[in-house]
Amino acid sequence: MTAAQSDQHTQRAAPRSPGDLFVSFTWLALQGFGGVLAVVQRELVEKKQWLTREEFIEDWAVAQILPGPNVVNLALMIGSRHFGLKGGLAALAGMLCVPTLVVVALAVGYANVQSHPAAVGALRGMGAVAGGLILATALRLLPSLVSSPMSRSACWLIGGTTLLAVAWLRWPLAAVLAAVGSVAWAWAWHCLAPKNVSRDPNGGTH
Repeated sequence: MTAAQSDQHTQRAAPRSPGDLFVSFTWLALQGFGGVLAVVQRELVEKKQWLTREEFIEDWAVAQILPGPNVVNLALMIGSRHFGLKGGLAALAGMLCVPTLVVVALAVGYANVQSHPAAVGALRGMGAVAGGLILATALRLLPSLVSSPMSRSACWLIGGTTLLAVAWLRWPLAAVLAAVGSVAWAWAWHCLAPKNVSRDPNGGTH
């Protein structure tokens, strides 16, 4: 690591305390509708700058593979990274406590208006907005593929195959991870593995 990289790592923005984690993830969770991918990327990468785009993509990939909600896994990872178990629990509490109360209150209210045309239209409209936010986030993260060791063409091929398997072939997630994920893992391992070292006539390596 160079001196400039070391200084950049030292000056990286980070949560100030477990309380900061709790408040930040509470605010993040309260903004989510139909998934919080767009919100979590904007809050953690663009506003708070706790993660770079590349780090966010890597952490989000791990969070998706682990069992449980993606954003909850991500919150646990970030919280424990900075403050250990205390930080992980604080981030988890932020994701669940206040939002759970809000969801319960909304569920009670929605039960009384669920058949009203205005409520049905509002939900459909918010669903379309949520889909647009996720698409916009994906487009915003595309420049990160430039630095991918797997090459952009391989990333596009893997992403397109995944979309085809899920949206058209209707494969279950487990099957997609087993098939496409295994191929992607093998290619990433190949790209990241040290190159073969050559041996000199005296038996040494270089």
